[in-house]
Amino acid sequence: MKTARSASGAHTLPGKYYTSQEIFDLERERIFSQRWLCVGLVASLSTTGSYFLAELEGESIIIVRESDESIRAFYNVCRHRGTQLCHEAQGTFSRHIQCPYHSWTYDLSGRLVAAPNMEEGVDFHRGRFPLHSVNIATWEGMIFINLGSKPEPFEEAYASVLTKFNRWGLSRLVPVHRTEYQVEANWKLMVQNYSECYHCPTLHPALNKLTPYRDSENDLDEGPILGGPMRLSKGSQSMTIDGRACAAPFGHLDGDERRLVYYYVMFPSLFLSIMPDYAMIHRLIRRGPRRSTVICEWLFDPEAASQPDYDPSRAVEFWDMTNRQDWHICEQSQRGIDSRAYEPGPYASLESMLAALDREYLAALGESSNGS
Repeated sequence: MKTARSASGAHTLPGKYYTSQEIFDLERERIFSQRWLCVGLVASLSTTGSYFLAELEGESIIIVRESDESIRAFYNVCRHRGTQLCHEAQGTFSRHIQCPYHSWTYDLSGRLVAAPNMEEGVDFHRGRFPLHSVNIATWEGMIFINLGSKPEPFEEAYASVLTKFNRWGLSRLVPVHRTEYQVEANWKLMVQNYSECYHCPTLHPALNKLTPYRDSENDLDEGPILGGPMRLSKGSQSMTIDGRACAAPFGHLDGDERRLVYYYVMFPSLFLSIMPDYAMIHRLIRRGPRRSTVICEWLFDPEAASQPDYDPSRAVEFWDMTNRQDWHICEQSQRGIDSRAYEPGPYASLESMLAALDREYLAALGESSNGS
């Protein structure tokens, strides 16, 4: 597969971008409060009233299925005195969301339907106090929120991939395994690690055997969504511990597509990996300048479970091993960057995506160039 890459003489970012609390706070204001963030899967909300809490960027957000066709997002804040409405990470509301403090009660659309004894107040109207809603969108079975007041429409932000994966039927997939990792490293180090395979021969010999690091290309190489395919080696069927498929290939792929594995960064905090027979997402949650959570979920077609060769454990085992290798080296990178000896170094040609990510990142911060 032809590769044509150039890092254009770019260098890694100065250390402050990985260590500074001031930079971390600025990222919240200019990136994570303005961009679309994946918070979970539609499949996790199976019935009306089912919900989960998205805890990110200092906010607690209720994601709830209002009806069979509608998913809503609300700040987990009562309009009376600000009490959090619920604290269980997930569950099911019967028909209403009720504050545990003074029993202000909201329906699943966020409308205030009961406020005991407030009738005695002067000029009180329930219609003035709905839950504060959060911008929400769904795409390919994933749920996204945007904390901004006037966000870029999701269809515009994701225009480059809006229909790109239709043949895979990703919206049909359901999670079969989830692992949460705590990583002592800045979130950008995980983004950068995912975006290059320069490290694969050394760090991931098993992965490099299945998809040789030079047999790759980028079909999206500029902007907030970056990535492309890698080709499976001869005799390999999928990314599993033994290289064998763990389910039948997705039904609408042609012969060549069944030989490709696709990797995309959806800046700032989502990784989408698509194998011929299953998919995987990584979601990053920032905890501090040097601390992050990575949530990884393995997704399969629900009909795969009826197939005789169905065995997701081989995919889970492979990527759990690979994830841990990656997170460990990211922690080692963080420790090195913390040193007074660290200074920006030159990117290799195989790290062109990192240079593109840096450009996107600095532009989002309102800075003009690498190292500014």
